[in-house]
Amino acid sequence: MNYLTYKQVEDIVFHNKEFIVDPQAMEQVERCYKFLEQFHKDKVIYGINTGFGPMAQWRVDDQYLKDLQYNIIRSHSTGAGKPLGDASVKAAMVARVGTFLQAKSGIHPDVVKLLVEFINRGIYPFIPRHGSVGASGDLVQLAHMALALIGEGEVHYKGEWRPSADVLAECGLKPMEIHIREGLSAVNGTSVMTGVSLVNQFQATRLLDWATLAAVWMNEIAGSYDDFMAEPLNECRRQKGQQVISRRLRELAATSRCFSKRELELYTGVHKETVFEKKVQAYYSLRCTPQILGPIYDTLAAAQDVLENEFNSACDNPIVDPDTQYVYHGGNFHGDYVSLEEDKVKIALVRLTMLTERQLNYLFHDRINGILPPFLNKGTLGLNYGMQACQFTATSTTAESQTLAMPNYVHSIPNNNDNQDIVSMGTNSALLCRQVVENAFQVMAIHFIALAQATDCLGIKANLCDTSRAVYEQIRTIQPEILEDTPFYKEITRVITYLKRNPLELK
Repeated sequence: MNYLTYKQVEDIVFHNKEFIVDPQAMEQVERCYKFLEQFHKDKVIYGINTGFGPMAQWRVDDQYLKDLQYNIIRSHSTGAGKPLGDASVKAAMVARVGTFLQAKSGIHPDVVKLLVEFINRGIYPFIPRHGSVGASGDLVQLAHMALALIGEGEVHYKGEWRPSADVLAECGLKPMEIHIREGLSAVNGTSVMTGVSLVNQFQATRLLDWATLAAVWMNEIAGSYDDFMAEPLNECRRQKGQQVISRRLRELAATSRCFSKRELELYTGVHKETVFEKKVQAYYSLRCTPQILGPIYDTLAAAQDVLENEFNSACDNPIVDPDTQYVYHGGNFHGDYVSLEEDKVKIALVRLTMLTERQLNYLFHDRINGILPPFLNKGTLGLNYGMQACQFTATSTTAESQTLAMPNYVHSIPNNNDNQDIVSMGTNSALLCRQVVENAFQVMAIHFIALAQATDCLGIKANLCDTSRAVYEQIRTIQPEILEDTPFYKEITRVITYLKRNPLELK
C-alpha cells in the first residue's frame, strides 16, 4: 500500500493489524533512490553535501558525507520530558512510512523495511515530549526515532526500556545504514505531530459518541419533550454535524419510555395555568445538544481528512522527484496544517467538556432540576454528601481545559539563527490537545457515574433506552449505587478506562 486510509492506520496502531507494504510501492521507493544516486553527483543539494539549516552555506567534503547524516541524528537527539506513549510513537512511525512510500525522499528501501519491522514487532523508540517547533517538521523528536533505527538510544520493547542495539540484535535486525541522505530524511517531516494527532482523533471520536449518549440519558432523566431532536427542526438548519447528531439522538432514544410528548401534554386539552409546573423548554445544556455537538462533529471530520492527507504526503525536504528528474527545495515539512487542526480539535473538545460539566451541574443542583436530591445524595442530608466533592474535580479539570483552549497555532518564536523565522508549533498543539482529551475523559467518567446515580434516585432504569440501560449496567459493575460516604477515586479511574476501551461506534 502506498496510500493509507484513516481506518487502515487506526487498525495498525490500535488493533495491532500487521503493516504490509505493497511491493509496487517499494519498487517506487527504490526507483527514487536510484534516481538520486545518479542525480546528486557533481551537484550541490541541501543536506547531501551541505550543512543543515543556517549551516547550509557551508560545503561538506565528500569524505565526510556519511558522517554528516549520522551527525544530524546524534546532534538533534536533544529532547526533554517524559516519553510519548507507545500508541503515539507507533502512529508516528506509521506516518513516517507513509511519507517514505510517496517515493519522494530518495532514501534506501531498507529504511522503510526496518521501520515496518519496528511497527509490527512493537519496538517503540524513546521519543521525549518536548523538542519540536514544527517547522522543519519534528526534527528533534524524529532524531530520537532515527537514533533507535541506527542502533543507538533506547526503545520500549515488551514493557521494558532497553538499549536499541540489544533489541535489534535479539530480533535479528540490522541497524539503518547511511547511503545518501537517510539521516536528513529520517528526521525531516511532520510525522510525530501527525502520530500524536491520530491518537487524539481516535479518542476524541469516542468522546463525542459518549457525549451523544449522555445527551440522550440526561434528557431521559429530565423527562424532556422529545422535539429538540426532531428531524424537521434540525434538518431546516443546513449544518451537517447538527443533522448527524440529531439523527444519532433519535436512533438512541427510539427505545426509551422516558421522553415527554409535547403534542400530548401541551398541544391538546385546555390549559389555564398561569405558571407551568414542568418546564416548557429544557435548559440549553439539554435542549441544545444537537447544536452544540454538531460543530464538534464537523471539526473532527475535517481534522480526520487533514490527518489522512498528511499520512499520505511527502513532507520531506528537499523533494526528490524521479518523474521530472529534479530535486526541489521547499518547505513541505512545515506543520501548519496539523497545528491548526489540532487547535480546532482542542477547542471543540473543551466545548464538549464544558457541556459535560454543565449537565453534571444540572444533575447535582436540586433547585435547578427540581426532581433529584442535592448532589444525588441518597443518604442523610447534612450527614452524608453524595457526589458533592467530585464536582470540584470536574469543575477544576474543566477550568484547566479552558485555559489550554488558547490556540497554539498563533505562537511562533523565531529560532535557528532566524532561519526558522516562522514556525508552526504543531507538535505542541497536538500535545496540548492530548491533555484536553485526557481531561475530557476524567469529567465524562464522573458524569456517567452521576447519570447512573440519578437513574437510581428516580428508579427509571427500566424505562431507559436500550443503550442507556446497557451502559448503566456496565457502570454499576464498576461503581455500585452510592448510599453512604466512601472514597471512589479508583472507580473513577476504572470508568475512564471503560469509556476509552468500549466505543459506542455510532453511525
